[in-house]
Amino acid sequence: MESSSAPSGGSTRREATRQKLYEAAVTLIAEQGFSATTVDEIAERAGVAKGTVYYNFASKSVLFEELLRHGVGLLTASLKEAAEQTERGGGTRVDALDAMIRAGLGFIARYPAFTQLYVAELWRTNRAWQSTLMVVRQQVVAVVEDVLRAGVDNGELAEEIDIPLTAAALVGMVLVAALDWQSFQPERTLDDVHAALSRLLQGRVSGRR
Repeated sequence: MESSSAPSGGSTRREATRQKLYEAAVTLIAEQGFSATTVDEIAERAGVAKGTVYYNFASKSVLFEELLRHGVGLLTASLKEAAEQTERGGGTRVDALDAMIRAGLGFIARYPAFTQLYVAELWRTNRAWQSTLMVVRQQVVAVVEDVLRAGVDNGELAEEIDIPLTAAALVGMVLVAALDWQSFQPERTLDDVHAALSRLLQGRVSGRR
């Protein structure tokens, strides 16, 4: 994060370069895997010299670790903003969760390659960035936990809710459903997918009137 003061031209250029490197790395790693992707390829895809990669990141592993932080930070900010906008508009906590589902779907539609990498890495072990992955995962889940907890506290949601597990389930539902949408049902619109998940959230799939 930059400080609250206006960024200098140098820092703006550096952030633009780092963004190019993030985008190049995520695309290449999604295409061919982490081990098969070289720093030379990342630099070439980003349109920079190899030395520029090492100037910004100590190694390929560090670049990928920072990529995880960067991407999940964007997702977390998007979910928070959706919840806060709903609250400012007088919506309920369920409305906030629904808005967060839509925001999550929107993020994944915009960054499908990053989402594929993130989900794949969650299930790998013995990676250098495993501890970082757990930290950034908890950042996303915690945003949803906060809304669930507030809903329980104000009586809108049942006290019996297992908040950590329910939050993880909601995040997982959005990630997996969105990847399925992107990979196997691309003809569907975001509105279609959001409507289906919204029905699940609001318990409107049992057929009862």
